Amino acid sequence: MGYDKLTGDLLRRLVKAAAAALEEQKEAVNALNVFPVPDGDTGTNMSLTMQAAVREIDKCVGLGVGDVGRALSMGSLMGARGNSGVILSQLFRGIGRGLEGHAELDGTGVARALQLGVETAYKAVMRPVEGTILTVAREMGRSAAKAAREQGSISEVFHAATAGGEVALARTPELLPVLKQAGVVDAGGKGLVILFTGMAALLEGQRAVVRALPSQAGSQPAVAEAFRITEDLEDIVYTYDTQLLIRGKGLELNEVRERIGPLGDSMLVVGTAEIAKVHIHTNNPGRVLELCLAHGDLTDISIDNMREQYEAVKRARSGGDGGVGGQAAGSAGVMPGAEQAKEVGVVCVSVGEGMEKIHRSLGVDIVIDGGQTMNPSTEELVLGIESASTEQVILLPNNSNILMAAQQALQLTSKKVAVVPSRNMPQGISALLAYNPQANLETNQSRMAAAMRETRTGEITYAVRSTRHDQLEINEGDILAVADDRILAVGKEPNTVLEQLIDALLDDSREFITVFYGLDVTAADAEAAMGLIQDRHPEVEVELHYGGQPLFYYLISVE
Repeated sequence: MGYDKLTGDLLRRLVKAAAAALEEQKEAVNALNVFPVPDGDTGTNMSLTMQAAVREIDKCVGLGVGDVGRALSMGSLMGARGNSGVILSQLFRGIGRGLEGHAELDGTGVARALQLGVETAYKAVMRPVEGTILTVAREMGRSAAKAAREQGSISEVFHAATAGGEVALARTPELLPVLKQAGVVDAGGKGLVILFTGMAALLEGQRAVVRALPSQAGSQPAVAEAFRITEDLEDIVYTYDTQLLIRGKGLELNEVRERIGPLGDSMLVVGTAEIAKVHIHTNNPGRVLELCLAHGDLTDISIDNMREQYEAVKRARSGGDGGVGGQAAGSAGVMPGAEQAKEVGVVCVSVGEGMEKIHRSLGVDIVIDGGQTMNPSTEELVLGIESASTEQVILLPNNSNILMAAQQALQLTSKKVAVVPSRNMPQGISALLAYNPQANLETNQSRMAAAMRETRTGEITYAVRSTRHDQLEINEGDILAVADDRILAVGKEPNTVLEQLIDALLDDSREFITVFYGLDVTAADAEAAMGLIQDRHPEVEVELHYGGQPLFYYLISVE
């Protein structure tokens, strides 16, 4: 006995059950990190992506499966965090296409939509690797198709997909040697299996009531919460942060952008011909609503006074850490500096008080708070791009796990954007040294990418678990030297391991070392480390800066 049809209401319940299951088990997914460094955030990223999807589908009560599928696609697309979240969003994007135009679907239609999702996810990855979430998704699609051919019910199709995913997940260490060496299965694949297990459990009546997700309690977090407050109250030119959805047919997104654009800044208009998400900072929210109403029905309207938000944050901070930066509670953080006569602006992702100051001193317009274990969403990246004062923008992700979200963001903005694929903050800083705000986008992209490639970088962090990696025995708490996705040295004290890392990075062509010391390193310890490096390599110039970054004792670039 099972469900014969997938309706919009049932799909909403399934997605919420899946999201709740992953939220409960996200730490188990995080623990499946191949590298024993503190960046195991696959489960968190996938869970946050799912929560964004849930917020969108909750607006589709009483609608058909095609409408819910479209909301699922948009919510996961804009809320995608990290590479795993982006791949998941692409899977849902394809599934949404398969559901489009339908009020309900049988098992065959569901299996077809899942297979379309797999195809879309594979196409989104430049070099697909087997033994990952993609492999698990593909085997789920195949198992679902087989169950559908055998006239399986909706319940049987989902159960077959889950079972196929479990088998594929167990095989991932055989397909990826790095997983086998670490003794883990693929984290993204595990997250996907958990999602489908939650769906299958609901269909089998094992979880009729879905526990509310933490993010669903209270008001929705502001989209720009990752931006830092760095300006004064007087710098808020537009007071009202205005957000809404337009529902209609044949929506012309460019026309919406052109009509509301003159009314403010930080504009974001994305979506499809049937549903569009609008965000803008303005002094006339009523006029914005009036112009948008000419294109379709308005829902999910939110208007927040950013001056009041700013004052609330400042009051909360007055007795707190007193540091520069910290996260903004609301989109008051999106405050570009004074407009400059520049052709190309820069948006980057950064974490740490010192690192933010360094990025800004090198010409960055918008700093998005994030990095290791706290990847910004696609929507936050898009809003950062739209908040820049220029129509051409360089985007520096500064983290390997933000690269896919960065590529996804540039497809969703009305501006001309180039991603310089910096995999860490020292690479981004090296790229900025070649930045010329008066040069065109193509020239900047080429020069900044070249400068980044010429720089060798490394980091000193700690092990979050015991393991064996490339013949190195690693115990939890050990200090690690990492470069080029390899652990080069293991020790018990950061400064000692730093010396080993510098030795590994230097060669005859390198003559300049920059060291950024982190939140957990004292200035005295950092100065002592510099003395050791200079004594060991007197022929090389060494420069020390406070980065204030968490998790990493030191970040290093060698040029």
